[in-house]
Amino acid sequence: MTDVTGAPVATVDVLNTLFHSEQGGHEQVVLCQDRASGLKAVIALHSTALGPALGGTRFYPYASEQDAVADALNLSRGMSYKNAMAGLDHGGGKAVIIGDPELIEARQRTELLLAYGRFVASLGGRYVTACDVGTYVADMDVVARECRWTTGRSPENGGAGDSSVLTAFGVFQGMRASAQHLWGDPSLRGRKVGIAGVGKVGHHLVEHLLQDGASVVITDVRDESVRRITERHPGIAVAADTDALIRTEGLDVYAPCALGGALNDDSVPVLTAKVVCGAANNQLSHPGVEKDLADRGILYAPDYVVNAGGVIQVADELHGFDFERSKAKAAKIFDTTLSIFARAKDDGIPPAAAADRIAEQRISEARAR
Repeated sequence: MTDVTGAPVATVDVLNTLFHSEQGGHEQVVLCQDRASGLKAVIALHSTALGPALGGTRFYPYASEQDAVADALNLSRGMSYKNAMAGLDHGGGKAVIIGDPELIEARQRTELLLAYGRFVASLGGRYVTACDVGTYVADMDVVARECRWTTGRSPENGGAGDSSVLTAFGVFQGMRASAQHLWGDPSLRGRKVGIAGVGKVGHHLVEHLLQDGASVVITDVRDESVRRITERHPGIAVAADTDALIRTEGLDVYAPCALGGALNDDSVPVLTAKVVCGAANNQLSHPGVEKDLADRGILYAPDYVVNAGGVIQVADELHGFDFERSKAKAAKIFDTTLSIFARAKDDGIPPAAAADRIAEQRISEARAR
């Protein structure tokens, strides 16, 4: 099917997304297709002002090519801000592969990832890729066979392994900072924390919180993810779904740890928690949600600040990974989060806006050099 210009409608929709998106200003967007393997992917480079763009590869069954492009644009912009706030010498980029990773056979997955690696390599180091939703350490080992600008690999292949460990650690530091700012004590002891999504990152976060003395309520669309937690911690509270979780009475902290858009016009009005601090990217569904949270007296710890532990780890891998060095950098998320809350208070703006200002200043200064 084509429109009146003769161009495929899907192509026109994608171009509209590229040139009219609110998340504009990207340096480069690459649409990738390899017929032999079935690969369809988008690589978006938002900024290389601070250095080579660094960001993960998401493998997800998007409803349309336009949705995939929009997600790549949003995620890559978020990576620019995340890397800037983490103090890394990297710009922001992101890749998305269109498809359902659960339905692809192992051999086809390998061929698809090898093709993807060749596309990343064709950028000549402007983009460094790693894991994200739907991709794993073993996948990065495959990509690395075709592309040396790959991180998040297994220790057997010169990498650091699972980056979700430090991602969860960083989110926990963001929670501690939120508790310090709101309640005057960084401990979560006695606080009730609701976690939506206990997969790669969420299940590590559960452990940090329980060790700190918090009570935890969990939910996940995957029964096996919930079961992994309840088998290890019998009696832990489980909410029927995310809607039930955010309405939980007495909830102190809400941690969205699944896909983006968790904070929206439906969820914010019924949210019982006083703090939102989670691992998911792009939690604010649209501009203005951050003000809605502030108007309700809910403290929002900007997602790209608190979930930066993973990117800190994969960036360190590029220089010869040292876990303790990476953990020490991720621990600074506590101080960074506190500084954002202080800036927000001084400027009379929500924390999300304060974080954006700080990140944009660093990127702008780099461009001016």
